[in-house]
Amino acid sequence: MKETDPDVELLARIGHQDPTAVNEMVSRKLPRLLALASRILGDADEARDIAQETFLRIWRQAANWRSGEARFDTWVHRVALNLCRDHLRRRKERPLNENEDMHEVLDSTPTPDEQLEAAARSEQMAAALASLPDRQREAIVLQYYQELSNIDAAALMNISVEALESLLSRARRNLRSYLAETPGHARPGRGT
Repeated sequence: MKETDPDVELLARIGHQDPTAVNEMVSRKLPRLLALASRILGDADEARDIAQETFLRIWRQAANWRSGEARFDTWVHRVALNLCRDHLRRRKERPLNENEDMHEVLDSTPTPDEQLEAAARSEQMAAALASLPDRQREAIVLQYYQELSNIDAAALMNISVEALESLLSRARRNLRSYLAETPGHARPGRGT
């Protein structure tokens, strides 16, 4: 039994210039696209640019989409990932600046203290992710933040599952090392 693509009907409506379909597509895809681009690029403004360019490509492709060749969601992630890669190549992989505003990616929490703690953890993880080589960062973001399976993440990156697992292993090792060397990093189970 072949799994149906939940976006095909919506794409057809977009192809027929249905404005409600456009709004629905944005509601479905924007949060994940912003999260992907924010974590890959380490910059909320650049992530919005990537999401916008991805949606432009969706609108251009909608009328011509042929189902069955690939799942639409996989194609959208690939477009966003490739745009992020292009963007990183253009800016020559500058490290995350401590003054950059990554707070926009955070969900708000009830108390200001919890917000500050969450912001500090998020900035620390953003810096740790930014320290990784591009391919390791992509693998981590696709698996842990985008919650893709190893098979889907490997397909998106055009590598084997074994190569993805190797990238993930090296990335986790590098993240642990970076976080262990970061001043003020509290390890689970230990006092701060």
